[in-house]
Amino acid sequence: MAKKIETINDLPGVGEAAAKKLMDAGFKTLESMAIASPMELKEIAGLGDGTADKAIKAARDALEMGFESADILAEKRKLVGRITTGSKELDTLIGGGIETQSITEVYGKMASGKSQWCFQTAVTVQLPKELGGLEGGCLYIDSENSFRPERIIQVAKKLGLDVEETLKNIHVARAYNADHQMILAEKSKDMIKEKNIKLLIVDSLMAQFRAEYIGRGTLSERQKKLNKHLRTLQQVAEMYNIVVLVTNQVMERPDILFGDPTTPVGGNIVGHATKTRLYLRKSKEDKRVAKLVDSPSLPDGEALYRITENGIEDV
Repeated sequence: MAKKIETINDLPGVGEAAAKKLMDAGFKTLESMAIASPMELKEIAGLGDGTADKAIKAARDALEMGFESADILAEKRKLVGRITTGSKELDTLIGGGIETQSITEVYGKMASGKSQWCFQTAVTVQLPKELGGLEGGCLYIDSENSFRPERIIQVAKKLGLDVEETLKNIHVARAYNADHQMILAEKSKDMIKEKNIKLLIVDSLMAQFRAEYIGRGTLSERQKKLNKHLRTLQQVAEMYNIVVLVTNQVMERPDILFGDPTTPVGGNIVGHATKTRLYLRKSKEDKRVAKLVDSPSLPDGEALYRITENGIEDV
């Protein structure tokens, strides 16, 4: 009788030493092994080509990963949770709030209000579900030294939450370079269940990558690392059913002569990885406009909202 596979130690070809290397690298569950690539397992644990393929196949077989009928997928979609933005107009634009199981990207020029989305959702994720929260904590990867607890306090007070408890439920890490940012994303897997994390924020996604990889000669290496980083973020969103929110910078495209030449940085790799993309821009006074640029299930549209001392609000 074949041995039942329940942990990575049960996978064929994965000995004790290889299992330890895999677990140290964050591959602690069959799910993480099932969506790994053979190249990753070769580099991390020194597995041969055939052994890596067999281990991945065994993990997938144990989890019964294969084709499923659409009605089963429809049931799984019912498990998707959403976090309110603080604005009913914004929530309506994006289908009821920022959803779990995928990456949501907000991008715009400086002072367009990108970080405010991070401050706001870091608080609203802690609300009860009936009030638009997920009753969980937040991991906040700060790559631009832009996290401000003062804003968290203001939003928490407006929503009637205990300020001290709200701050304790937000775990912030400063990313000092692109590699450090990638490591923090990997380490998030260890904290999600332990700290009841329901939201992972990266503010901003591209800042460190743009600063380190300058010129066309480094573009290939940058995109390769960026692709790996986004793959990790997507895995985290899907495996743990949490919200992943990233902010992004923009650049001007000189080839666009008419209309808005602003485009998010990162190219197609970012575009394909992020399932919901929102372009933020300033309007009059404290007003902002969010344009839904891309979504797998929602039509394009815009919403007007305000950023005040209390956070994001309807106009």
